[in-house]
Amino acid sequence: MFMVAGLGNPGRQYEGTRHNCGFEALDVLMKKYKVTLTETRSGAFYGKCVIAGQKTLLVKPQTFMNLSGDALQGLCAYYKIDPASELIVFCDDINLAPGLLRIRPKGSAGGHNGLKDIIKKLGTEEFTRIRIGVGEKPSGWDLVDHVLGHFSKEDEALMEKAFENAAAAVEDIIAGVSMDMIMSKYNNK
Repeated sequence: MFMVAGLGNPGRQYEGTRHNCGFEALDVLMKKYKVTLTETRSGAFYGKCVIAGQKTLLVKPQTFMNLSGDALQGLCAYYKIDPASELIVFCDDINLAPGLLRIRPKGSAGGHNGLKDIIKKLGTEEFTRIRIGVGEKPSGWDLVDHVLGHFSKEDEALMEKAFENAAAAVEDIIAGVSMDMIMSKYNNK
């Protein structure tokens, strides 16, 4: 069984912010596979579907970004998810231009507090992450203000395409396409 988790913050005040890119990428999969997140466990809303013939959980942690690991740890334990081969995480990345993707099968948190908490709680850096570029914070801005801010109209179109590409990458991963091919196809696109 696969688990695809979109990182973000719960609540209307965070909808459409840069930090909620993970939620928005997950929304693309939810719409395509007609999934509603009706189940709750370990501080997360989730639903089930089949992607590329594989049972898949679509998950939105409700623990706020910096405690995302709590929700994923509980779900991984309950469903016996192997993070290295069955966990895929969507998150924002301020080191990428808006709309660009960076997919990696493992790695450090790279300064992302949500990933840092997941690594700490799961005890491993080995899980697939799909980072979605939101752009660097402008000079003189506070980082929190930037990631909790909204996209410009120009960037919104780029982001919609990025969410679609991120969802397509998940489908390829679950279908068993090689990670090298997936990274070549989607990274920095």
